[in-house]
Amino acid sequence: MKNVLEYMEAALSRNPEKILIADPDSSLTCKEFLHRSRQIGSFLCAELHAFRRPVAVYLDKTPACAAAMMGVVYSGCFYAVLDTAQPADRIRLIFDTLQPAAVLTDRAHQEKAEELGVPVLLLDDALQVSENEPELLRIRRSAIDTDILYVLYTSGSTGTPKGVVINHRAVITYISWVIETFHIDDTIIFGSQTPFYFSMSVTDLFGTLFTGARLQIIPRQYFSFPTMLIDYLNRYEINTIYWVPSALGIITTWDAFAWKLPLHLKKIMFAGEVMPVKYLNYWKKYFPDASFSNLFGPTETTDICTWYTVDRDFRDDESLPIGHSCNNCDSFIVTEDGREAKDGETGELYVRGSFLALGYYNNPEKTADAFVQNPLQSAFPETVYRTGDLVRRNERGEIIYIGRRDFQIKHMGYRIEPGEIETVCSSLKQVDSSVCIYDERTDRILIFYQGKGKPEEIARQLQEKLPPYMCPQKIEKVRQMPYNANGKTDRKYFLEQIRSQSNPAEKI
Repeated sequence: MKNVLEYMEAALSRNPEKILIADPDSSLTCKEFLHRSRQIGSFLCAELHAFRRPVAVYLDKTPACAAAMMGVVYSGCFYAVLDTAQPADRIRLIFDTLQPAAVLTDRAHQEKAEELGVPVLLLDDALQVSENEPELLRIRRSAIDTDILYVLYTSGSTGTPKGVVINHRAVITYISWVIETFHIDDTIIFGSQTPFYFSMSVTDLFGTLFTGARLQIIPRQYFSFPTMLIDYLNRYEINTIYWVPSALGIITTWDAFAWKLPLHLKKIMFAGEVMPVKYLNYWKKYFPDASFSNLFGPTETTDICTWYTVDRDFRDDESLPIGHSCNNCDSFIVTEDGREAKDGETGELYVRGSFLALGYYNNPEKTADAFVQNPLQSAFPETVYRTGDLVRRNERGEIIYIGRRDFQIKHMGYRIEPGEIETVCSSLKQVDSSVCIYDERTDRILIFYQGKGKPEEIARQLQEKLPPYMCPQKIEKVRQMPYNANGKTDRKYFLEQIRSQSNPAEKI
């Protein structure tokens, strides 16, 4: 099979009446999901008369949104999911490169969508049409595995979003690895945290579509109320979660498990940012028999390129490995002078294999910067991806994440990784979470933290654990750590506040 729809149809036809995707307000069975997706695909064929063009999906995260995404694929086009909460100006920046054939939305977002200067199609209208089986079959016959499946927009270093282009083969190869490695089948009930415009959603969404598992969408507001979140996990008997560490940390910060426990959790996976071992140890204390897996990778590798299932104990101040390469996705480490790094030697992580994106949509310059010829061989063309992540291998052969190449600090003549300072700070008992920011204008290292400890106490403890050149010059306590739309700690907020010369702590 060469198209994700073929995998989806094979899985969902096995148990047509089983609920496939649900949220508190709606649900779709396997049969209903297939029917709606085909309706939407048939509608788009009739309205667009377009083929292999992008269609923007402008909908909130619901079962209907997932069906709309697959409907776009049925039509022979590819989708780009938009955040309905983001400013119209950012969407226009996206549209400058995406140039979509249309925006697919609902009546709740119709007015905002019509301000974007692109033809608007309504989901309600799509669900009034019949399936056009001959047209859908004609489109399928011409499909190949390198056809684009979706474009996912990420933040760009210059402020312009970059559209990561992922094809069918990348998702098929990646999800096949996910299913085999984590034993995903139709008994799995995912508690879905990440939005559909975030690469982590690929894992639980397509893991569901390829196996007939269940995707239970968790409303975002529940992550502000840990006991309500736990009640939700229990109500829907959620047994598998794949969250960003900040979401797991909310439970830890509030010590929520001292009050009540999720009763069905068996698999706990996390990715998207560094997992503080303190959070991990809290969860392991209450779920000693669950499996815990640290997944690592950029959007440009579909979602993940390395993984580590926790097989031993770690101290709170240790770093969790990001493990080994996934099957059919080779990760290797290259030093600054272009050599393959030896064990213990720091270098940049490169990735090759079928998980790789095709590049950035309508952005040849950025594509050429990141998708390059394999520096370790020149005998034949071989495109690899430069992740920008600095890593090394430990004595066990596991890859250890050090930090971002572009976040690296040069301070007092030393090269410093902010992630190392954050790891030490977050391991302190009085600290729930922390962010390390470098202010280039004043050559100062800044720490912002959430927790019970006073800044002077945190400073004293950091002086005991860090060399002098790594100790922050300013430590600020915040009431609540800000998070971005993907649930990650919002570093951009602190950077913007520093650049505007205001006090970030006063605003949080």
